[in-house]
Amino acid sequence: MTALLAAALLVPVAGCASGDGPAGPAATSSPPRGSAPATTTPGPTRSAPPDKGSATVVSTLTNDLKSPWGLAALPDGDLLVSSRDEGTITRVDAETGEQTRLGSVPGVAPAGEGGLMGLAVSPSYASDHQIYAYFTTESDNRIARMLHDERKPAGQQLGAPDTVLRGIPKGTIHNGGRIAFGPDKMLYAGTGETGDTGLAQDKASLGGKILRMTPDGQPVHGNPSADSVVYSYGHRNVQGLAWDADKRLWAAEFGQNTWDELNLIEPGKNYGWPEVEGTGSKPGFVDPVAQWRTSEASPSGIAYAQGSIWMAGLRGERLWRIPLSGAERSAEPEAFLAEKHGRLRTVLAAGGSALWLVTSETDNRGTPEPGDDKILRVEVK
Repeated sequence: MTALLAAALLVPVAGCASGDGPAGPAATSSPPRGSAPATTTPGPTRSAPPDKGSATVVSTLTNDLKSPWGLAALPDGDLLVSSRDEGTITRVDAETGEQTRLGSVPGVAPAGEGGLMGLAVSPSYASDHQIYAYFTTESDNRIARMLHDERKPAGQQLGAPDTVLRGIPKGTIHNGGRIAFGPDKMLYAGTGETGDTGLAQDKASLGGKILRMTPDGQPVHGNPSADSVVYSYGHRNVQGLAWDADKRLWAAEFGQNTWDELNLIEPGKNYGWPEVEGTGSKPGFVDPVAQWRTSEASPSGIAYAQGSIWMAGLRGERLWRIPLSGAERSAEPEAFLAEKHGRLRTVLAAGGSALWLVTSETDNRGTPEPGDDKILRVEVK
């Protein structure tokens, strides 16, 4: 990676070069902010985790995955993983790593950073057997649900997509793509501004937002606007969503050339893009709880475990630990697994001290080696 040039000589790199894109000029690290925004929602006080933690890869569950992106757990613990570029969903046995193709998702149109991305399992899966997916079509990004029929042969287990939300702006960059059901059993989605920075501040657009909707794709009572699924705005490219033990929502966001962010999300708040990247301390905008140089992070998925947020880094090729005390960061973030497993796309809590971690070397931005891509089991504290 080339050395950092003097600021006066830097030529800004367009869009995703410091996010989901190839490595650009290296940047020196800067201490992230040590406090959360003043407007955070009060919650129960819990003891903070130790200042220092650990993360150890204990096994490889499965390998030879192609452009894996979304990851979700079925009630029995088995995993579902999406292939962004192939448009398929595969089941991975959580004990043996055996892969079973569920099927292809009709209408997926992979291009650039778009394709079949986030996955979520219905909170009522035991009765409705619905799998949700965020994907790119020829005209937009959208969220659809599909019936999963395990009785059918491999490759034929997905029903026709039932679109619950359409019209999310699409692009070859900054498509967002993470979806997850929250503790309230509502569906949340992180979107990107597709390189059109103005969309992030446009409350009428679904781009550059965090969205909250019912499982049917309708606005939820308690959203900032009763007739809108927009939950927060001013985002550049959100690909990480997770809730802590006190049901606070956290999100990871790609910066442009300077700062990546971890944000505590509150309804109706403005997270600054494109007016602010990283900490701006400007009225009306929420500052991040932590920030990183884009060369050290370029974050995609996040998960909560053992009192900390765990954040997967693509360009940074490392797993970050951000210990929390309530709505604030309790100690400096720590980096683990740096440059040992390549680009890291998705992290999912597996219960207790375990995480599932998905590598991302076959997404046309990495340098694949035999066996890529993989799902790793990681023990953390």
